[in-house]
Amino acid sequence: MECAVFATEIGWMAAAASAGRLKRLTIGDPSRAAAVRSLWAAAPRTSRDSAGSLRWLEDPKAESNWWSELMERLQAYAAGEVVCFDSIDLDLDHATRFQRRVLDACRRIPLGSTSTYGELALAAGAPGSARAVGNVMARNTCPIVIPCHRVVQSGGRLGGFSAPRGVHLKRELLAMEARAVGALPLLSGC
Repeated sequence: MECAVFATEIGWMAAAASAGRLKRLTIGDPSRAAAVRSLWAAAPRTSRDSAGSLRWLEDPKAESNWWSELMERLQAYAAGEVVCFDSIDLDLDHATRFQRRVLDACRRIPLGSTSTYGELALAAGAPGSARAVGNVMARNTCPIVIPCHRVVQSGGRLGGFSAPRGVHLKRELLAMEARAVGALPLLSGC
């Protein structure tokens, strides 16, 4: 598994990928070291036990077009640009069928929009399972690419967010997206 850490305007990010599929992403850390710790802490125990199989990339952008594209998109997004992540392949092998349906439905929430946990449950074909959807969102391994920050409680309350700075970062991401979408005459495909 390859890992990279890089700075963005919303803090440091760390990513892990295998065979061109994103496995894990951490966002909003205050330092390079904190991002590495976040990625390590979020890794399943089996990955931590086989740390020798992790390869930290010195210059990810020079490593491959895949890494270059991923990092450029995430940095552009963090700078407030409209960016689509639809074509980023994800490794969701750890997810159950239900979790995959929820994560896929979450990926379809348009930039600049929100959905409630109940609406996301309905979109995933599991009406009445808002609490289970909340658990899936809390364990999302690829925030931003799977935009769990766009999922809010009924009544518009923000709910939680497990990234550093918690709900403050969630609010910042939603405001940034609203500004980006507001600056566009027409948004399609994101």
